[in-house]
This record gives sequence, structure tokens and C-alpha cells, in this order.
Amino acid sequence: MTPAEVLILVGGGLVAGAVNAIAGGGSLITFPLLVALGLPGVAANVSNALSVAPGYAAGALGSRPELAGQGHRIRTIIPTIMVGTLCGSAILLLTPRSVFDLVVPFLLLAAAGMLAFQDRLRALAGNPKTDPPRRTALLVQVAVFGCGVYGGYFNAAMGVLLVAALALVLDETLQRLNALKNVFSAVVGVTTVLTYSVFGPVNWAVVAVLAPGTVVGGFVGARLARRLPAPVLRWTIVVFAVVVAVILLITGS
Repeated sequence: MTPAEVLILVGGGLVAGAVNAIAGGGSLITFPLLVALGLPGVAANVSNALSVAPGYAAGALGSRPELAGQGHRIRTIIPTIMVGTLCGSAILLLTPRSVFDLVVPFLLLAAAGMLAFQDRLRALAGNPKTDPPRRTALLVQVAVFGCGVYGGYFNAAMGVLLVAALALVLDETLQRLNALKNVFSAVVGVTTVLTYSVFGPVNWAVVAVLAPGTVVGGFVGARLARRLPAPVLRWTIVVFAVVVAVILLITGS
């Protein structure tokens, strides 16, 4: 790895860590970067997943004020998203990625639409504030399981899916939902680290260079997200999702 490649990876890690903490979609920066540097697709995917995991953890730590009072909710959801992540990781390692590659952009566009029109969708699906607690709990479990499967398989813009899904089923501010997204992204990151470290074709040199940048970027991004007004944060996430989807449609990756 040349000095120029090291600098490119560090810079990409900084930006990706901040983007993941604010909105999700930072892996769209680092994954194509690794492919451009010559890594095969699956190796780039698993190496990228391990590299951004510390940034997710940094984003979660930086979101602690918004996590106040959500401890019980987090503890009940973590096992579900871990199981979903393991399922997604198994799909990646055991099957071709061509079919899912075809679906991913449309999943992202659907997530962007869910978030952009969440008020109208809530009117159709029922306001979380008026839902019985059991129904809300079930919907949250289903949502995070699906996001876990997605995150275990491809990871890019998983945060967008998480925020969009949680916004439909939980009556919380977007800042508090974004903090939950950071925690659950960290859980997905830890699960993929454990899985891919054993079974995946990881390029550890890339991980060693890229991961520190995502940590610093995650701390910075979490603090920036706290200061953004809810509409700005919502539309930032929507724009990221649409951009990610369009790039995936164009590149076919």
C-alpha cells in the first residue's frame, strides 16, 4: 500500500464515519474506494464492514445524551438485530450477490420515501403515540430484524433504513431515533466483525488504516447531528439515501 493510498483511506474513513453518525450511507464512500484500490468485491465488502464498525461505536458513544431513558428498549432489541445480522452475513458468504445487488437501490429509495413522507404514512399505519405497547414492540422487532439482515449483507446506508423504519413505529424525536440508529449500527458492526473475522476474506492492512478515521469521524458526526434541526436532519438523511440509490443503480454495485 503506497503512502498516497494510505492518505486516501484515512480521509475516506473520516468522511464515512461522520456521514454514518449523521445519516448513514458512509459505506458508499469507503466500499467503492476499496474496490477502486483493487480489492475484489466480497473482500472489499467484508473489509469495509470491519473498518466502519469502530466508527459506529464512536457515534453511539457521542449520542449518549439522546439515549437517556432508552436503556430497556435497547436491551430488548439488541438480540433481534444480532440474529438478523447473522442471517445477512450468512447470505453474503454463502450466496451470489447479484440478486441482492439488484434489489438494494430500490430498498434505499423505499427507505427515503418512508422517511420523507413519514407523517402521511403514520396517518395510514396509525400514530405510534396511540398504538398499544405490544403492537409497537412487535413492529420494532420486525423492523430491526429486517435492517439487521440488510446490514449483515451489504451494510451501506443501513442507517437510513434504520431511521426510516424506527420513525414509523416509535413516537420519538428524530435526534433520539438517530441515537438509537447509532447504537444498533454499532451492534451490527460488532456482529459482522466477529463473523467476518472468522469466515470472511478480510484485508487486515486496509482495516488497520481505515478504521481509526471512522472513529474520529463518528465522534464528530454524532455531535453535529445533535445540533441539526429535525427537518434538516430528516432531509439530509433522505438526500443521502437517494444519492446512494442512484449511484448503486448506475454502477450496479
